Amino acid sequence: MSNTPRARRLRKTPTDAERALWSILRKGQVPGHRFRRQAPIGPYVVDFVCFENKLVIEVDGGQHAEQADYDAARTAWLESQGFRVMRFWNNQVLEEMEAVREALWLEVHGASPPC
Repeated sequence: MSNTPRARRLRKTPTDAERALWSILRKGQVPGHRFRRQAPIGPYVVDFVCFENKLVIEVDGGQHAEQADYDAARTAWLESQGFRVMRFWNNQVLEEMEAVREALWLEVHGASPPC
């Protein structure tokens, strides 16, 4: 069964943290990297992905504390497919956006962002 309808549904109802992170990713603040949101990859739908860089970004809310085993299996599968997975908690995205932006920059460029 395809994850495409689920991905479409999730794109229509983003969390506040997903909306905030998407405003950074889509505005090109990670230059040279095109991200998609709520994208199907195999049996999963990931929050954000840069296919060219094989980078998945997940924004986790409180429900993820109760599904740690599922998230670990999901991450292991994505990594087995060659993806790197970064995870941020909702409150990190909403309260520490500059730190999140710098972590993303470091991940894709291997250096601190220019001032």
